[in-house]
Amino acid sequence: MGVTLTVRDQTGTRATSELTLPELPDHVTVRELIRTRVREEVANVNAAPERDFRTLVRPSDAEQVLNGFRLRRPKPIDWERQAAVAEEGFRRNAFFVLVDGRQVETLDEELALTADSDVRFVKLVPLVGG
Repeated sequence: MGVTLTVRDQTGTRATSELTLPELPDHVTVRELIRTRVREEVANVNAAPERDFRTLVRPSDAEQVLNGFRLRRPKPIDWERQAAVAEEGFRRNAFFVLVDGRQVETLDEELALTADSDVRFVKLVPLVGG
């Protein structure tokens, strides 16, 4: 039996979006969590490619708009490619993952999840200035 989990995105201290992940196993690695999240996001975008959307990783053929991204030309996005980019982003510290208030450290770390788990993807914003 799986866990239905809502993951939230935030930039700094501001929440920006959330996504529900149905039927996750109650024990997953951070890698599996990221890949499942990206797969769900991409499925949503591919189902309605004409809409603006927010995803963990900006697809290469998308432009930045006020509240997310928009595809220049509607076409299917490859979720596995996006997942690989997201995993690399995690390794490079482009974002970090908090689970129940604790920052996870590696892609292979195993997580024990419940429907009440608080999972946050925190995107880091580069500082401007000098």
